[in-house]
Amino acid sequence: MKIIFESDSRNEAFARTVIAAYVTRLNPTLEELADIKTAVSEAVTNSIIHGYGGREGEVEMECTIVGNQVEVIIQDHGIGIADIEQAMEPLYTTKPEWERSGMGFAFMEAFMDDLEVFSEPGQGTRVVMSKRIAQS
Repeated sequence: MKIIFESDSRNEAFARTVIAAYVTRLNPTLEELADIKTAVSEAVTNSIIHGYGGREGEVEMECTIVGNQVEVIIQDHGIGIADIEQAMEPLYTTKPEWERSGMGFAFMEAFMDDLEVFSEPGQGTRVVMSKRIAQS
């Protein structure tokens, strides 16, 4: 599944709803579903706020399910990240004036099994997350 939507903060809820509907075929627990929705929310919010900083742009969300593994990719074509390691540090934010907590990547890491971030300044950012759904 792949969707492309405007970098508008109102679309964060849309992305959460779409991912929840898509992964329900795996019959996840409420906790697993909440984890995925939260991680997607954080990644989309990062793209909108940090990737585009209020400018117009597009956010892409792609999801693949193989067996009981969900992989979600959130990508923007915004300003990119100069230092990924620093950006992934808890409490680090480039937008303190917007009252950002700097916990986005920390939440993604906590709620998903795997997280990879690829970015280049001026080229945008690609966040790849995966989670295994327990089979009952």
